[in-house]
Amino acid sequence: MKLLIRNLDKSTTEEELCEMFEAYGKVQSCNLVMDKETQKSKGFGFIEMPKAGDAKAAMKNLNGVDVAGKKIRVKKAVTKPE
Repeated sequence: MKLLIRNLDKSTTEEELCEMFEAYGKVQSCNLVMDKETQKSKGFGFIEMPKAGDAKAAMKNLNGVDVAGKKIRVKKAVTKPE
């Protein structure tokens, strides 16, 4: 299951993001979206977890949690239609 994580502090790293979600199960991929020009975080990213149950537990427990002074939002990523 792919999760969208929003409202991340610009200083949050992919490693920190992965560690947060690994507490709930295996993380298949972790992708922090970066600005092409500044190479700084845009404040959101995606986590993919192979087990839906683990992803749901992470979503439930991490949504609204304070990370680096900001309340992050975690929800299921919606695939854009072609």
